Amino acid sequence: MKLSLTSFAPLGLALALFAHVAPAAESSGKSSELNKVCPVSGKPVNPKITLVYEGQTYAFAEDACRTKWKAARESSLYHKLGGKPAIDAAVEAFYVKVLADKRIKHFFEDINMNKQRQKQKEFLSAAFGGPNPWTGKDMRKAHANLPGLNETHFNAVAENLQQTLVDLKIKPELIAQVMAIAASTKNDVLNRPKDAK
Repeated sequence: MKLSLTSFAPLGLALALFAHVAPAAESSGKSSELNKVCPVSGKPVNPKITLVYEGQTYAFAEDACRTKWKAARESSLYHKLGGKPAIDAAVEAFYVKVLADKRIKHFFEDINMNKQRQKQKEFLSAAFGGPNPWTGKDMRKAHANLPGLNETHFNAVAENLQQTLVDLKIKPELIAQVMAIAASTKNDVLNRPKDAK
């Protein structure tokens, strides 16, 4: 199945993929101590009810929370894509394309690309249902001060994202899901009025 950009063209790809997004809360990737609040119920955790996911230990208030959280991870786009290793590989390959693309590379001239790649990995992981929530700026704030940012730039980012996923041999149905999520950010990335609900 060949995905056409026109079906996802509105994709300005907020996925912060070229967003200058605020860093997420500091995390080492490995927890030195358990979380104190259950990520499902918001109640204090029971340190005996834990689950290790991608090398990080998460604690829960009760067994039902752990079961629900585990099921959500396993059914997430993040997990289906391959989790952290896949997101890391995709972001690295994506920025190679972006920084070579004359249409959009100027947005990154004064950006610390090591930090940018890390922020992007954290953002995409959260957007695709990974275990850690996004704590950085929202899309509107992240893109508010990018002079000249328009739909052409958004579509260039989308093209690079889609081609990266194709190059990485991601299943077409998963690419479609990624691109749909990206497309949903267009108005925020381009600071357009919000759609009426």
